[in-house]
Amino acid sequence: MSAPRTRKLAVAAVLAALTAVVIGALVALLNVWGEAPVQKGRAVDAPRSDASLVARGAYLAKAGNCAACHTARGGMDMAGGKAVPTPFGTVYATNLTSDRETGLGDWSASEFWRAMHHGRSKDGRLLYPAFPYPSYTYVTRQDSDALYAYLQSLPPVRQANRPHALRFPYNLQASLAVWRALYFRPGRHEDDPGRSAAWNRGHYLVRGLGHCVACHASRNQLGAISSDVALGGGLIPMQNWYAPSLASKQEAGVQHWPTHEVVALLQTGVAPRGSVLGPMAEVVHGSTQHLSAEDLHAMATYLKALPQQPAVPVTAAPAPEATLQWGRRIYGDRCASCHGERGEGGRGIYPALAGNRAVTLRAPHNVIKVISHGGFPPTTAGNPRPFGMPPFSQVLSGEEIAAVSTYIRQSWGNQASAVDALEVLRLNER
Repeated sequence: MSAPRTRKLAVAAVLAALTAVVIGALVALLNVWGEAPVQKGRAVDAPRSDASLVARGAYLAKAGNCAACHTARGGMDMAGGKAVPTPFGTVYATNLTSDRETGLGDWSASEFWRAMHHGRSKDGRLLYPAFPYPSYTYVTRQDSDALYAYLQSLPPVRQANRPHALRFPYNLQASLAVWRALYFRPGRHEDDPGRSAAWNRGHYLVRGLGHCVACHASRNQLGAISSDVALGGGLIPMQNWYAPSLASKQEAGVQHWPTHEVVALLQTGVAPRGSVLGPMAEVVHGSTQHLSAEDLHAMATYLKALPQQPAVPVTAAPAPEATLQWGRRIYGDRCASCHGERGEGGRGIYPALAGNRAVTLRAPHNVIKVISHGGFPPTTAGNPRPFGMPPFSQVLSGEEIAAVSTYIRQSWGNQASAVDALEVLRLNER
């Protein structure tokens, strides 16, 4: 090899090494951006844990629906161990009880705040965003301290945290550091002086502890929020439910609803213009039904004020007549007795399907899931005996579910795309 070529290769290698060092330094810098030194040890900076602070923390834990992830089925409250499936492998929720060895008992309030605000654990490890710190970063230090006081008041449960089961390279801290450098910056909630107190409180709850964007936004292939529209809708990873856009009148926007109906939906799970099913039913059951009237009104105020997405013209091609006739027969046999011959609903109990936004969503996932696995509003204090829909996957084939789904989505004035049997199979794999 000639000397000039050797020198060029050497220079290229040096430049590549320097570039790698600079990028590595930048990634490292971005991952500690805004962090202050933390005080270690539970007693060092613990807030005064009086009964009122603990009670406020318990309320905030409901607002954040912490138990939904941190309490395994049949397990002790907040003791962790629940598997959270992701497209990159399985994350296991951690023990939040006051046990000193396996829980948060030896954490300081500053270390807990760092986890909430910066997504970093007590030992300095970066946390995976399955713990929604990209939303919790907006929680105030005062509310973080109240949550800390509540969690420290929980009886200690000795239950070791289970290691995550993530695929390479997602199991590497270096990979997570790159993700954070690209997609995460610590945030801070600031009231908008041009808005009402109710709007500002609702904004804080929806964006922060409520972490609504975790479901109601689209994500890129690396799991980061990719939508430019706040709460613009997205597929919930691994659950195969579609969280509809809260900014679209065609999907789940409530801008045109009376405020008291939005409050009713969040508090009871049912309202004159709609009800919640699937993952949102779990949110209402475990979280929003427990919120104060003032906070529910604030959330409703904020959601009603969301900028509306422009209406998208519906251009769905009609399904073959044979498919619609097949779906009509199935609907008559299985559905009409409750939902009406023309999808008009029945007895003030069973929802109308004609003109139902949940039926005509651009993504047919929810219709397929409800027909296949049933649909059950949450049990709440305001609706203690909700009427549910039984599952039909035991008695209908994938082709039949596709046919009746298509019929419902293209009848009585509904205009939505047809449903394919392969799509039914794919969505029902989990």
